[in-house]
Amino acid sequence: MSSESVYKKYPKNEASNLIALLQDIQEVHGYLPEDDIIRVAKHAGVPTSRVFGVATFYNQFRLTPLGKHVIRVCRGTACHVKGSLDILQTLEAELGIKAGETTRDLQFTIETVACIGACSIAPVIVIDGKYYGGLTSKSVYKLINEYMKKD
Repeated sequence: MSSESVYKKYPKNEASNLIALLQDIQEVHGYLPEDDIIRVAKHAGVPTSRVFGVATFYNQFRLTPLGKHVIRVCRGTACHVKGSLDILQTLEAELGIKAGETTRDLQFTIETVACIGACSIAPVIVIDGKYYGGLTSKSVYKLINEYMKKD
């Protein structure tokens, strides 16, 4: 699906379609580009500030692209007790970004999640859908460098 086909799918000046329209645009691009936020506002017949407000209120929407490799760090109780904060801080230091950010080269995004559901192998991270458990700062450093070498 292209951006053009998304706009054709929804009638003009129908603010009730705003969230669905944003969801479809994000599916096309992986995030909501600024140009599309402006275009969505015009298409839906609402102020740009309203579209931006909706896009920033719901955490399903992204205003920046995700990296090639999305790293999800579990911050649940079991992972926290077993050192997930150290894991997160190691990732942030190694990649030069904070949780919720993407590296400038668009290779890595760090996200935190409340629970991954793999408490028995805590602390756990998931990279591109692959689970890594029983981590230490040293093993995370090595793991990230392996991903860097692949690219």
